[in-house]
Amino acid sequence: MILVIAEHNNEKLKSFTLNTVEAASKINEEIHILIAGNNSENVCNEASSIKKVKKVLHAKSSIYENHLCENLTPLIVNLAKNYSHIISPATAFGKNLMPRVAALLDVSQISDIIEVESEDTFIRPIYAGNAIAKVKSNDIKKVITIRPTSFEPTSSSGGSAIIEDIGETEDLKLSNFVSKEESKSERPELGTARIVVSGGRGLQSSENFKLITDLADKLNAAVGASRAAVDAGYVGNDFQVGQTGKVVVPELYIAIGISGAIQHLAGMKESKVIVAINKDDEAPIFNVADYGLKADLFEAIPALKEELAKLNIIKK
Repeated sequence: MILVIAEHNNEKLKSFTLNTVEAASKINEEIHILIAGNNSENVCNEASSIKKVKKVLHAKSSIYENHLCENLTPLIVNLAKNYSHIISPATAFGKNLMPRVAALLDVSQISDIIEVESEDTFIRPIYAGNAIAKVKSNDIKKVITIRPTSFEPTSSSGGSAIIEDIGETEDLKLSNFVSKEESKSERPELGTARIVVSGGRGLQSSENFKLITDLADKLNAAVGASRAAVDAGYVGNDFQVGQTGKVVVPELYIAIGISGAIQHLAGMKESKVIVAINKDDEAPIFNVADYGLKADLFEAIPALKEELAKLNIIKK
């Protein structure tokens, strides 16, 4: 059996949980999902409707409300005896939690898989995506994180999984929740957006980066950035695309003023269509782009907006 660790905010499931369930279904059809939280009954009902889920385990306690990994880990380790695979998305949540689980179970974690070959063999990228490794695990328990964008989300309806309440574990008091600050935007979420418009160091300043956000808003797209743009303070860390940021696979990725360092390419080169605008015709981004334009971005963006307006794709 497989245990999927759901990521949620105590009100609704995070979208990548559906991708994780889909990945789990490639291994085994007996899928249970853990909802650990507080006042999270609505999340349980949502999870029980997922078509491929057979059972929902509900751990309701205030110690799980803020998803402190120091409290979640003993719960998962205690449940692990009933499961052959424990899976979560390779998000900040999963990357923080699953290594702790693997260490306490004394097994090797299999990270960021993009394909399932069998119950013990998986495909994952290495060297910033420049090579693909086939990994076979002989561990009795498999602790896995999956790259959500490599799996389609499973259907969120049509299921009728039973909900089982389980007890809480002891609060080890190893950490305390202080506060949380979240950036909120009406734009699509970067990790799941159909269109992403990203800017790099070529924008030269945070004021100029508004060219990117304005174009993204007109296209109903998410905003991304290279690490160079983030390090320069043009935008916050939440916008970073790349090996140390978010991995995105949109239908359209528009890279503007981004040279295309290997770390950035690792986060976006699987996009369906890539458009690059850069005045350096030797920029590495052109090696992965489906369409490339050698041009000064300060001239190209206004011209692009004008042409899109003519086609009624965006408003003037």
